[in-house]
Amino acid sequence: MFFLRETHRVLPEKADSLKEFLNEYLFPSYIKNGAKLIGSWLTSTSDEVIVIWEYPSYQEYENITERIQKDELYQHAQPNLQQFILCSYQDFLTPTGTYSSPKQSVTVSGFITNEKNETLLVKTFWRSDTWELPGGGVDEGETLEKALCREILEETGIQVKLVGVTGVYSNGSNTTIVFLGKAVGGALTTSKETKEVQFIKLHPENLKQFIKRGKYIPRVIDAMKGQCLPYESFKVRPYQLLKRLNGNVDWN
Repeated sequence: MFFLRETHRVLPEKADSLKEFLNEYLFPSYIKNGAKLIGSWLTSTSDEVIVIWEYPSYQEYENITERIQKDELYQHAQPNLQQFILCSYQDFLTPTGTYSSPKQSVTVSGFITNEKNETLLVKTFWRSDTWELPGGGVDEGETLEKALCREILEETGIQVKLVGVTGVYSNGSNTTIVFLGKAVGGALTTSKETKEVQFIKLHPENLKQFIKRGKYIPRVIDAMKGQCLPYESFKVRPYQLLKRLNGNVDWN
């Protein structure tokens, strides 16, 4: 493995703004092009932000960097980075061993329809070539249904009622759970993540006009069938049921 450390010198009063900018604009561009974020740290004096990235090899680092520099989100964000930092520098780190346990990230998505049976779709800034189901990552300690309702409200302005799970999809390092649901309130609005938000009438014949990335198509087709599995969230010590979705498509 190959590691890169980036150090950004910053005025303490701008440290929080820099962290937010990195999380919202630069980190997504790096990650989607193949870089693995090990972590980001702020020094005790709040005058340096340190970021460490992992790459399979130096050649892959060069390939990924080339893709990042062509990325639309990166190009949009890069000129604005200078307003937060005094200077930046990079150095390379050589690992002395492997100490971390394998981890898997969990994300959730929702196939959400309105009273016209139109489907809620979004376009994000870093995947602007395709429409997709709204959703996102699950925070530590957060149940799946709460994470999805939060993400959809943040991304689209729509409040939802969930029914059950329509599919589970894994690539080995990420697991995505797709839920079926109904819009019950709110108003369409974009966010810092979404450049377009819309209810669209989807059917098998026009699906690929909107969903351009192959990995998303089966998730939508499965959800369009309207068949759900039950879902439960609970806590332990002591056991308490938090939420149960029976998987029955009954909006009453």
